[in-house]
Amino acid sequence: MGYLGVQDRFQIQMSSMEEFIDKENTVRFVDAFVEQLELDKLGFEIATLKTEGRPAFNPKVYLKLYFYGYLNGLRSSRKLEKEAIRNVELHWLLEGLAPNYHSISDFRKINPKALKTTFKLFVLFLKDAHLIGGEVVAMDGTKIRASNSKKNNFSPKKIARHLAYIEERTNEYLAALEQNDLTEKSVEKVKNIQDKIAKLKTNKIKYEQLTKAIETSGDTQVSITDTDARALLVQGQVVEVSYNVQAAVDQKHNLVVATHTINRNDRNAMSGIALETQENLGRKDFTAILDKGYHNGREIETCQKAGITTLVCPPTIVNANNKGTTADYMVDKFEYHATSDTYTCPAGNSLSTTGTWHKKTRERDSYQFKKYRTPACKTCPVQTLCTAKADGRREIERSQYADAIEKNGLNYLANKDLYRKRQEINEHVFGTIKRQWGYNHTNLRGLEKVNGEMALIMTVYNMKRAINILGIEKLLEKLKKWKPKYPTLTKSNKKQPILRLCANFRISHQRYAA
Repeated sequence: MGYLGVQDRFQIQMSSMEEFIDKENTVRFVDAFVEQLELDKLGFEIATLKTEGRPAFNPKVYLKLYFYGYLNGLRSSRKLEKEAIRNVELHWLLEGLAPNYHSISDFRKINPKALKTTFKLFVLFLKDAHLIGGEVVAMDGTKIRASNSKKNNFSPKKIARHLAYIEERTNEYLAALEQNDLTEKSVEKVKNIQDKIAKLKTNKIKYEQLTKAIETSGDTQVSITDTDARALLVQGQVVEVSYNVQAAVDQKHNLVVATHTINRNDRNAMSGIALETQENLGRKDFTAILDKGYHNGREIETCQKAGITTLVCPPTIVNANNKGTTADYMVDKFEYHATSDTYTCPAGNSLSTTGTWHKKTRERDSYQFKKYRTPACKTCPVQTLCTAKADGRREIERSQYADAIEKNGLNYLANKDLYRKRQEINEHVFGTIKRQWGYNHTNLRGLEKVNGEMALIMTVYNMKRAINILGIEKLLEKLKKWKPKYPTLTKSNKKQPILRLCANFRISHQRYAA
């Protein structure tokens, strides 16, 4: 039996682009969704149409192109330009148009807030399509690498090492010059050493300027290539210059209902993502599940006051002093009485407070607390098991957020089975985006632009998941009946760079460069 027959390349055929696109093709939903949007109400930059010159591309062309690109693992504007020319699906989606890479890239850069608003609008569509339950939401964060190397990220300690190295090398070169003067050797060698000293002086000035930039900003580090990127703990002791993508995932179908990107750790991020979830869902009474990295009294209290039921895993209490408190006399074994504002210790003694509020700062986050003591510690038979302090007195601290923390603790104990589902709900999103799609880094710079790209990625994730759940035809039916409710747009001032020199700062790294 022979091979299959082929078509003659020169045979003229009568066909249309419509024939090449299957009814269940994803591009049909992308086209229908974008066509239904009013981009000016979403905050997209709309070009002013002129009677002269070359006509502009409709911004919907770019939005369709980016949705298609991120759905198919294409993020590069140059690759999207090529695909627009040779890809049959894009020929149909863009109706034969093919923008150049520069215009494609600019659309994503200048519309980060609009992309974020588009994500919120798509969440509203999913809610109206009854794909979002809105009762239980799991929240977590994941790190994505920034467009900034470790070499171009500086902390005061790192700068101090560089300055010490410059000082050491300068002294060596000066000593070499002095030795050369005594021996009257090569003039060429003298000039070479003088050039090296001048280079070290230039680098020293730049490091001093970076120190000034850190002091001015009040931050603990500064990045040069991307001024908003920060060195964050990724896993164990591994540190990467990155961003922290926060996501709130609904339990019903693992759809993302809120997302934003920050450049700090999770400790102070809970209320931000929880309140955004509240806004996007249009309801207050839902349960938020988070891991112990989010356990922060102030954040928990903020959420509870907003009507959110918090389910945050309490941190493990660790006794670092083997000669001190035993397990039977840890803080959680002391019973608090709200009416009398006292504690009762395991031995039955009452600890009271003077009512004075003290202040403590932890990771640039300050809070107030009261101290509770009892004179009975001095004669207590279990004193050596309860405390290792020199004065032999046990002291309990109760923060201003203790009531909220205790309420959260009771929620956690009563819903342990529900808490165990946390990873099933939100890890699916991060696993798909980072492992399967390879979106573990960003090529954009600046917190606002990265926020726009991450919102685009989450919109595409929701889009693909909704298609897998209902299919194209059912989604298109729901889309025809849907009437978009556009959110109110707000204007905010753009954040200025810490120091202008950071954008062009380059140093010839020698030792301690990493």
